[in-house]
Amino acid sequence: MTPAPPAAHDAVDVIRTKRDRGELSDGQIDWVLDAYTRGDVADEQMSALAMAVLLNGMTRREVARWTAAMIATGERLDFSSLSRPTADKHSTGGVGDKTTLPLAPLVAACGVAVPQLSGRGLGHTGGTLDKLESVPGWRASLSTQEVLRQLEDVGAVVCAAGTGLAPADAKLYALRDVTGTVESIPLIASSIMSKKIAEGTGALVLDVKVGSGAFMKTADDARELARTMVDLGTDAGVRTVALLTDMSTPLGRTAGNALEVRESVEVLAGGGPADVVELTLALAREMLAAAGRDGVDPADRLADGSAMDAWRRMIAAQGGDPDAPLPAARHAHDVSAEVDGVVTRLDAHAVGVAAWRLGAGRARQGEAVQAGAGVELHVGLGDAVRAGQRLLTLHTDTPGRVGRALEALAGQVTVGPAPGPGTALRPPLVLDRIG
Repeated sequence: MTPAPPAAHDAVDVIRTKRDRGELSDGQIDWVLDAYTRGDVADEQMSALAMAVLLNGMTRREVARWTAAMIATGERLDFSSLSRPTADKHSTGGVGDKTTLPLAPLVAACGVAVPQLSGRGLGHTGGTLDKLESVPGWRASLSTQEVLRQLEDVGAVVCAAGTGLAPADAKLYALRDVTGTVESIPLIASSIMSKKIAEGTGALVLDVKVGSGAFMKTADDARELARTMVDLGTDAGVRTVALLTDMSTPLGRTAGNALEVRESVEVLAGGGPADVVELTLALAREMLAAAGRDGVDPADRLADGSAMDAWRRMIAAQGGDPDAPLPAARHAHDVSAEVDGVVTRLDAHAVGVAAWRLGAGRARQGEAVQAGAGVELHVGLGDAVRAGQRLLTLHTDTPGRVGRALEALAGQVTVGPAPGPGTALRPPLVLDRIG
């Protein structure tokens, strides 16, 4: 029997309550999200409510109820039939953040199933599905039955979240993006956690990015978001922990779809940039501990090749060819150092915007991306360079985009004198742990 919709309220009264810094009742929250999903609350009304939430915040009770109400607008998945425990990871988004790609097969190789329901990129942060779609033949859309079968057979799946999971969030996410309300911590937390709780995973590790290339620019804001999400997960019965990680400079040496896949495969092969390896292993250890498998060292699975085997099976199970050449952009433009010195600034946001402008990202939902576009870094923060040495290469199919990408990078990738002894140019990669 289909449950009756929540008792009717008035959209304007709900907006006024939050506008005037009041606390929304459970009934108001249940009704407004259900009515918005059904189309009975207009976009302009939900836009006003989202702005009121951004400006005036929510209590822990309101955020928990808002999250539950979004889950209630759709279906929930059930992984209880699987023969192994489940754990998932969610990143709040950054530049060069490709850890899902090596992490899912790595954790699967350690005996934990990873149901990674992912999204597409928007703006300067890349989307996992866009990255994997650069692998020839790979498909993002799977039925629930295909997801369950792949989790049992392979141990890892990375795919698009079905439209049945928290449909209120899909509508609200698109609205927030065009109304300047993306940064609201209650709305970010409920957006992420409604999908993750509805997904049905037993354990969840959150990678909350901090810095210029992240939505959260300060450690205090990132810590508040992390604590809010950990509380939501814990209250819903999901073992949840969060790591705060640095995003002041890009992760790894690439930002762009096929470029990041290539780098991820290097990690699975036992190489790759040290920071990508460090973060992948840190997240893997948290996922394994949360799933009750902390006796397994994921570094061993990278070393013995079993993580690479799981990657190949995961890609092939979704129609991809793990041996096929990855797409390459038709045009490359090098940026070189003008003086001798040390790389003193390598700003994550600037690199992300440059990759976006080169064609690696999209300005609005539904736009196509260039698989081979992006930025390749030849140096890292603190590296010594000589005049004329390549700092980075811009890749694109559209040479006319290079000028705008260079504008984004102006003054954000700098070479100067070496800092004094004991001066760290980059914070530690993992800044804090919450949960």
